[in-house]
Amino acid sequence: MTIGYVDGFVAAVPTTAREAFRAHAEAAAVVFRENGALGVTECWGDDVPEGEVTSFPMAVQRRPDETVVFSWILWPSKEVRDAAMAKVMADPRLQPDVMPMPFDGKRMIFGGFVPIVQA
Repeated sequence: MTIGYVDGFVAAVPTTAREAFRAHAEAAAVVFRENGALGVTECWGDDVPEGEVTSFPMAVQRRPDETVVFSWILWPSKEVRDAAMAKVMADPRLQPDVMPMPFDGKRMIFGGFVPIVQA
């Protein structure tokens, strides 16, 4: 599989909302895949230490009752990703009134990346 672009995400999710997050992520993954994503991975934090200068918990202002989630979406190209994102954000299945996000999206960090090593 050739990966041309990667979207990465880190968020703080209420620990008690793990199942709601998983259900939300599975539904969103269907929409991403329908629009060209090669794969979607959602990871629930298990060994995410606090840092002294910087860390995942600090980056998302994790509260004591939250868990850090690390996620990525694989795309064949940035062009496919750009076209897909507009469709995904407009998809009625993912609108907040239909599927509210089970975490504070304002504290999520994200970015798009060009792979330089694939081993």
